[in-house]
Amino acid sequence: MEGFSGALQLTDLNDFITPSQECIKPVKIERKPGKVGKIKIEDDGSYSSVTESGEVTRLQKAKITLNDCLACSGCITSAESVLITQQSQEELYKVLQENRRLQETGKGDQIKTVVVSVSPQSRASLAAKYKLSITDCAKRITGFFRRLGVHYVFDTTFARNFSLIESCHEFVRRYRDAETEKTSIPMLASACPGWICYAEKTHGSYILPYISTTKSPQQIMGSIVKDFLSGQIKKLPNQIYHVTVMPCYDKKLEASRSDFYNDLFKTRDVDCVLSSGEVEKMLLKEGISLADSEEAELDTPCFCAGEREELVSHSGGGSGGYLEHIIKFAARELFDQTLDTVEYKMLRNLDFQEVTLEVNGKPVLKMALAYGFRNIQNIVQKMKRGKCPYHFVEIMACPSGCNNGGGQIHPEDGENARDRLASVNELYNSVHCIDPHTVQGIEIMYKDWLGGHNSGKARQILHTQYHEVEKMANALAIKW
Repeated sequence: MEGFSGALQLTDLNDFITPSQECIKPVKIERKPGKVGKIKIEDDGSYSSVTESGEVTRLQKAKITLNDCLACSGCITSAESVLITQQSQEELYKVLQENRRLQETGKGDQIKTVVVSVSPQSRASLAAKYKLSITDCAKRITGFFRRLGVHYVFDTTFARNFSLIESCHEFVRRYRDAETEKTSIPMLASACPGWICYAEKTHGSYILPYISTTKSPQQIMGSIVKDFLSGQIKKLPNQIYHVTVMPCYDKKLEASRSDFYNDLFKTRDVDCVLSSGEVEKMLLKEGISLADSEEAELDTPCFCAGEREELVSHSGGGSGGYLEHIIKFAARELFDQTLDTVEYKMLRNLDFQEVTLEVNGKPVLKMALAYGFRNIQNIVQKMKRGKCPYHFVEIMACPSGCNNGGGQIHPEDGENARDRLASVNELYNSVHCIDPHTVQGIEIMYKDWLGGHNSGKARQILHTQYHEVEKMANALAIKW
């Protein structure tokens, strides 16, 4: 069993921070001239510094409150307990149980349509855990949820098509407008809620204009389910219960944002977010191994009646491939260049890489991957000094990106975490990749559902906004 502080345990979360999950909130340290001798631990557990001359100074403890929290998934505070308990497997079970009760009492017309959207990162984590291929895993996850009473099981890769397309067009628009709008470039990716939380709380109005307004795949999936699917199956948005399976606990916070709440129907675009690990716990509760679950084909949100979804992916890595798709699209649209492959140059580490597009021997576009908060802080500091050399940065809070999210299934006893991540990456990359701009179903939905690219509805459905979080004296007063 994991170590606990004895203060808190919520589902499979605890406030014990392992060395790989230590809080990354920067703490300002006042440095004084002269050499520091030693750090002494007192009998009461406090710390003191002892100089070479023997002078003893008691050190203050660094305190992290919810004001400081970046939602990096390393720990959880009791102030977030309501959010977490509202978004757990127990809530899904309650809805499914109520549906069964309504069916048994002849009130089938009141049953909620339950939709589960599974992320490709979570699917890869489950496949690695149960030694399955990605295709087998997808079918068995679908079969498992159908057995519980879920009506539709979707792949969030479908929604990521929209997210990538919108990000590409948004970058080109910002690049062309950069002459008059100085805040347009660099554009910073917006799919990671941990990074968004950090930006809103720490850098406020300075950094927010640079962040892409395109919604994450999770939230676009929420709009598809509550707006498009609801019309297809003749249900109101509040008659649909939408669950996503994600590699990251921060997705629970993202789903809870007021921007993704429908005031008219009193419902969220995503009602419940389950981590990969929480799905594992559901399997344990049901007494079944995923490898033994019955198979079923995925549904497609594009044509809900009769059609099935082909399992596909996008090139560019386990965090969605935003950089790769944007630089290819921008090269074609802005410089009439075709990029068949993208060459990455590693800088400080594997989590900080850059790509340069050259035309006639001159660099015209420069983009970077920055994963993990150390690399993110490096980018932010460069921007504050006006020395950021990049036009676009794909930012993810987790080191190694989304496949290494805090909600992924932990390695087995005796299994190396690095080996597990390598297995997850290999499985994730085993899926056939497509160009989102060529997906026929997506273009049909742009036309029939959204009224075309760059329409008012497309901007409303596929884009969002950010809010500077003011510092408050009472940490419990923060609204997510």
